[in-house]
Amino acid sequence: MNSAQYKKELLDKLYKPYKSCNGCHFNMPPATQVVMGEGNPNAAVLFIGEAPGRDEDLQGRPFVGRSGKLLDKVIQIAGNNRMDVYITNVVKIRPPNNRKPLPQEIAIGKPLLLKQIKIIRPRVICTLGSSALEGLLGEPVKMTLMRGKVITWNGISLIPTYHPAYILRNPKELSAFVDDISEAFRLSA
Repeated sequence: MNSAQYKKELLDKLYKPYKSCNGCHFNMPPATQVVMGEGNPNAAVLFIGEAPGRDEDLQGRPFVGRSGKLLDKVIQIAGNNRMDVYITNVVKIRPPNNRKPLPQEIAIGKPLLLKQIKIIRPRVICTLGSSALEGLLGEPVKMTLMRGKVITWNGISLIPTYHPAYILRNPKELSAFVDDISEAFRLSA
């Protein structure tokens, strides 16, 4: 069995208790389903967002709406494709009305995220938005000060960048977003 198959088995085993959950394990209001993550379990780059949105909740996959299409496009601009990376969120259940995850929701989801990171063992983590970065670091951050700076977190290079939804609302930041994701792939090589 190769490394990717082994890691996939470990992730499947980790996710199994949550397959029939719609929020019960996370003390959150019911959602359609838990959105764990997807991609290459042997990925060198791991993308972490904040929480599933409406489309993600319906499909059970991370980043599949408008934000996901933009992320896919930028990953391709950087010379890769979605199946080369692993994509997940700090919070695995859609918050009501697509609101920003609450600190207690992030705290509930973080142990599962840390287990995902331990299994995947990426060389680079790219956090998408301040909630994802705050969830990982466990402290408030200002994205304007952190964006694009390489941080070492638990021996892994961490690159914070904007959430794709922010880029959709602020297209003038697209080049910075592309630069950050390109840097994540450059560092992972």
